[in-house]
Amino acid sequence: MIILHGPSLIHRIADPSIRALVSHRFSQILSGEPYYYDRHGYMIVVDPGDSIESLESETCCSIIHNALDGTHFGDSDFTPCFEALEDHGNCYEMLFILNDEGFAIDIFIPKLSGIDLQLLALCTEYAVPALAPIHS
Repeated sequence: MIILHGPSLIHRIADPSIRALVSHRFSQILSGEPYYYDRHGYMIVVDPGDSIESLESETCCSIIHNALDGTHFGDSDFTPCFEALEDHGNCYEMLFILNDEGFAIDIFIPKLSGIDLQLLALCTEYAVPALAPIHS
């Protein structure tokens, strides 16, 4: 997984369309201000081979289960905990906002071979189409 504590690390993303999307998100969040981890949060790009468990461990966010009621993805009454999940065509974007000040973790999940199949299934089921495409 590529962990991005600030826009200066965007160059680590190999896929130009995901790099452009992440760059756009940092621009939207920062609105010309300097980046501060404690205020703005961070972003992650999932790599093939990354497990849901490692993603949950890194973020402390419940992805495949609901921490409030204990349900899991696949249960008939499961409700995911993320704020938003968008389908950008070549990747999904899953957003968790963790406090009222706006600290967030934005996770980008490429639609690639080797990405956790349960994570992709969750995204396929719950994602909504992104409103405006971001071009590289």
